[in-house]
Amino acid sequence: MKKIEDILISTKCVHAGQTPDKQTGAIMTPIFQNSTYAQESPGVHKGFEYSRTQNPTRKVLENCLSSLENAKYGHCFASGCAAITAIMLALKPGDHIVAMDDLYGGSSRLFNKVFSKFNLSFSYVDLSLENSLEPAIKSNTKIIWIETPSNPLLKIANIQKICNVAKAHNIKVVVDNTFASPIWQNPLDLGADLVLHSTTKYIGGHCDVLGGAILTNDEHWNQELAFLANSIGATPAPFDCFLLLRGIKTLSIRMQKHMENAQIIAEYLASHKNVKKVYFPGLKNHHQHELALKQMKGFPGVISFVLKDGLAQAIKICEKTKIFTCAESLGGVESLIEHPASMTHASVDKEIRNSLGIEDGLIRISVGIEDINDLLRDLEQSM
Repeated sequence: MKKIEDILISTKCVHAGQTPDKQTGAIMTPIFQNSTYAQESPGVHKGFEYSRTQNPTRKVLENCLSSLENAKYGHCFASGCAAITAIMLALKPGDHIVAMDDLYGGSSRLFNKVFSKFNLSFSYVDLSLENSLEPAIKSNTKIIWIETPSNPLLKIANIQKICNVAKAHNIKVVVDNTFASPIWQNPLDLGADLVLHSTTKYIGGHCDVLGGAILTNDEHWNQELAFLANSIGATPAPFDCFLLLRGIKTLSIRMQKHMENAQIIAEYLASHKNVKKVYFPGLKNHHQHELALKQMKGFPGVISFVLKDGLAQAIKICEKTKIFTCAESLGGVESLIEHPASMTHASVDKEIRNSLGIEDGLIRISVGIEDINDLLRDLEQSM
């Protein structure tokens, strides 16, 4: 049997971090629904003392995700936002963060409306542009925060080049890898220090669980994140960890189907008379297609597109689809459709949305794994 690090990722999805239960032989990791654990003597235990600190089901999930991202350490949280919060809490008042300008609305809300109150400062830069990072770096910059592909405009940032610049300044790089998933992209291999996931999305894959995760090879960050997870208590329940482990088993084949469906739909939208622009790095005419091919093995099932007739048509389409459900989130087996300006990015000021290109006529779809002909027919009747 090969070592787990030598096994291909589709096999890791099924087996990494998991062995049959020693007592019962159960193939699936049990749900250890415990708050506390018996100790043989004060301070002498089997590695588990209190479930906020550590839980056997959560530990298996963390080991599995670490393997998928080629990381030594993994820490799971109750949501993606909880994972972001843990990283921010590791900083000190007065620290500065350079962040991608096109950013998940929940991330920018946390940065601008929560952590700015604690004297953390943020600069937003289009990190998809060559040479955009260096001018934004300050003497107190501690973190470069990347989303690639970004949300909702699917910009691609050159992870390796950004990491080279950051290391020259002794700055840590965080990559939100939610859109790509570990199947299509492994930022630690490209020089990143921390990889973040909203496991709610592709990793869970069924729109039935919330979660977040941070993966790293950095021992200092491993210790810091373990301390913070235990201290703030924003850890996932054992049942949530069980659901995520179940979802991961089909992650590889789901991502393949998401990509195949999204490629066909993106090409359909790009030729549609009512569509002004399509954002999808899998299109050959996407200006960052070559970079995407270089640092990714495939593409997510997320597409954003702008309608020629703007807001009224966007709302109409969101209301008329039958298979695409009008809902926030992404990455599930079900196809979803949403209007960023009034849904996922409503917390972003309108002026900022407009400057980024998040127009009122912009729609974001998360392409599921349904039959492609049904999805195309649904979009056609709605448009």
